[in-house]
Amino acid sequence: MPRPSVETERRAQILHAACAVIAGRGFRALRVADVAKEAGLSSGIVHYYFANKRELVRAAFEQNFTHSLERRTAILESDEDPVSKLRRLVDAYLPQDDETVEAWHVWAELWAEAIHDEDLQELNDRAYGEWRRLVAGIVRDGQAAGQVGDTDAVEIANLLVAVLDGLALQVLAGSRNMTLSRMRATCQSFIDKVVLPA
Repeated sequence: MPRPSVETERRAQILHAACAVIAGRGFRALRVADVAKEAGLSSGIVHYYFANKRELVRAAFEQNFTHSLERRTAILESDEDPVSKLRRLVDAYLPQDDETVEAWHVWAELWAEAIHDEDLQELNDRAYGEWRRLVAGIVRDGQAAGQVGDTDAVEIANLLVAVLDGLALQVLAGSRNMTLSRMRATCQSFIDKVVLPA
């Protein structure tokens, strides 16, 4: 396999740093100088790859989405039955380690900014459209395998994604009433009580 180009590696390094800064300080507090420092580069190098903060942030959100898909790939390509796949996918989505917590913080910042930014609205719509299609596809596979009842797969996907997002925000906010373990149990219970009934 050929080695990635220096440009590709440098761009990824900058975007990784941008996601870390967004997750740690928020979108509004992000400065190109902070991203450069996090990446161990000069601001000039960051500006060489990204003309301005807006371009950098959009690319960082895009990378967060791409990494989200990459984290799910092994689960989606497994030979597991659809319901087991859905359970693992849901569990992998939880804000449970440094990587997923950072990704969740970036998503939360994207949502807040997308309210006022049409470009980010489009990115959010594309990312969430893909996520809901993926979940709906697994639900349909479960229906074909006789594991999931004859319900509207898109509606189930919308409900499950909404449950995950809402509970994850509570976990990130440090709610004593919604811990990570309670979120995990609630999501699995949702699958048992809403997705599975035939």
